[in-house]
Order: sequence, then structure tokens, then C-alpha cells
Amino acid sequence: MAQGRTLVLSVDRDDDIGYKAGIVSPVIGREECLNAAVTLGLADPEDSDVNAIFQAVKTYDELKTAGEDVEVALISGNHMHMIEGDRRIAEHLGMVVQQTGVTSCIMVADGAEDEFIIPIIQSKLPVASIRRVVVSQIPNLEGTYYIIKKLLNDPKIARIFLVPLGLAMLLYAGANLLGYPQIATIIVVGVIGVYLLYRGFGIDDSFRGFVNALQTSLKRARFSFVTYIVGILLVVVGIVLGLMSILEHYSTDGSFGILLYLVTFIYGSVLWITLGGVVSSIGIIIDNFFYEREGLAKVIVFPFFISAIGLIAYGASIYVMSVSTVADFPYTSDTALQYIFYGVIGGFACIFAGVGIQRYINRWITDQQPGEELIEVI
Repeated sequence: MAQGRTLVLSVDRDDDIGYKAGIVSPVIGREECLNAAVTLGLADPEDSDVNAIFQAVKTYDELKTAGEDVEVALISGNHMHMIEGDRRIAEHLGMVVQQTGVTSCIMVADGAEDEFIIPIIQSKLPVASIRRVVVSQIPNLEGTYYIIKKLLNDPKIARIFLVPLGLAMLLYAGANLLGYPQIATIIVVGVIGVYLLYRGFGIDDSFRGFVNALQTSLKRARFSFVTYIVGILLVVVGIVLGLMSILEHYSTDGSFGILLYLVTFIYGSVLWITLGGVVSSIGIIIDNFFYEREGLAKVIVFPFFISAIGLIAYGASIYVMSVSTVADFPYTSDTALQYIFYGVIGGFACIFAGVGIQRYINRWITDQQPGEELIEVI
């Protein structure tokens, strides 16, 4: 039974060949892959992808000498964005399969990170074998120091580790300069904790999506660009007022815990942050009404749900601070109980109003589609 044609595939997931050597993926053929390895080696002789490409060519030669029908290729991803890079790898592998007519694959990788894309490779081509290339070296202290230095010089890694560390140090120094050395450690730990949650919950992807939406609204001259900017300014004002609220009610006797400081921050900032969210969502609703009216029902609830969360959080923060006997707090326990009651009632009223308006908009769009043509403003 015929074995079919085998592809020896070298994968550069972080696109060092493009980022450092300016080589466009995919690279197909023995001579082309050798030229790519030499070019990358001259650009960065210490890059492990050079060894992986040479290993792929060596495996190709061995199989060719054994009489097998074989081809060698090199594909790459994206240096800064792994999701976009993995999509690019799938696209380029499809191009290689179409051009070479291969039926199976021997994958050559230079590390565990490249092996994460095995499911992507298998979705396009059966993987018959995996060859991982490990560069031999003496693991001494100087080598470890050099590796750490090299990693920190990589902009992708530096952005993840150096930026939050530098921000934490600046906040620590700023707290000391302002005369609050007691809370400097709390601020630094809080910033690090927020950053870990930011990365752990994937908020960075949401933030990247927000930036992309902001760029799109600017390029298309949408109304939401203005409301985005106003919303950002209101959120910044809220954060500043939240920090000022912490300083105003700061306890010198150590009776405050981290949770109470967090509640104090919410008390000072939540109304402004909520207003920023409502303003931004109004811009989204206006854009959908004029340009994408079929999606209007999905976004019409945004300001109502944001308002509900803000009202409940504000009432809860007042109640917690009042029962915690915070110094110079303007609300008593009885008054705070009314605030949390009104906050919960107002929050549920916003939720029910949003759901009701969403159902009405759904019916309106459904009734309008068969007859009246939707107006599109360009």
C-alpha cells in the first residue's frame, strides 16, 4: 500500500524568522529552508529556531536518502499575538498542503511552546512523528544570567513582567513622597493583585478588543468614539476619587483591613465609573441604531445593567462603611440601610426595564424587516 507524501514541518510559533530576519512564511523546499536558517542565524545566531530548521532539513535528507517521497517546509505565527499567530499557522499550513499534496507530517519544534499547536497541525494534516530539538549547553550561573537577560530584552516578555513591576515601584515611591508610607505596601500589593486578576481572567483580551473598537469607531467616524473618550475620562475621575476616598478615611490605628479599603474605594469611585460605562454604552446604542440596527436589541440593555450594578454596589459600600464605624463617615447605620434598600430596588428596576425594552426592540425589528426597509446612514 502506498505510503503517500510526507511533510517535514518546522514551526516557528513566535515568528522569529519574520520578526528578526524578515522572511515571509510559508517557506517550502530544501534550499529555501536552508536560506531561511542562514538568514535567521546571521540576524540572531543564538535563536533556537535556527537549529530547528536545520534539524528539519536533516530529517528531510535522511528520508529522501531512504527513498521516501518527502517535502520540507517552514511556517510561522505572530511574534506578539499568539491567537492571531495560531490562526496564521493554520492558514499557512493549508497553503503548504495544497501546494505540495502531502498526506502526513513530521513536526520539528524547538520547545514545548511550539508543541501547543499540535492540535492545529492535526486539524489540517495527520502528525506521524514529533521531533523536539534541544540545544546542548552547560547550565552554569553565567548562562542562567544570560538567558534571563535575553528574555527580558524580548519586548513580548518585557511587556508582561517589567511594566507592572515598574508601575508598582512608581506607586510605592509616590505614596512615600505624598507622606503616606504606611499604605505604600498596600498600594503595591493591590496593583500586583489587580494585574494578576487582569491577566488571569483574560481582561487583557477584552481591553484589546475595546482598543480595537475605539480605533474602528475613529476610522469610521462613529458617534461612539466621542462617548468612548468621555467614558474613559469619567472612569479615570472615578479611580482618582476612589483613591482620594481611601486617603480621606484612612485609619492610622490599623483597624482597616484590605477588604474595607476596597469598599472605601468603591464608595468613592463607583458612581463615576458607572456613569462612564453608561455614556460609552449609549454611544454603542446610537451606532447600532444607525449602522447595524439588527444588533440593536443586544446592546440596548447595556446602560440598564451597568446602572443596576452601580446602584447596588454604591448602596452596599455605604452600608458596609457605616456598620464598620469608619471615622467621619456621613451616614449612620439606619440611613445606610435605606441606601442599600433603595440601591437594590433601583438596580432590579433597571434590570427589568432593560429586559422589557429589549423585548420591545426585538419585536419592533421583527415587524420592520418584512416590510419597511431599514435606513442606513453612511
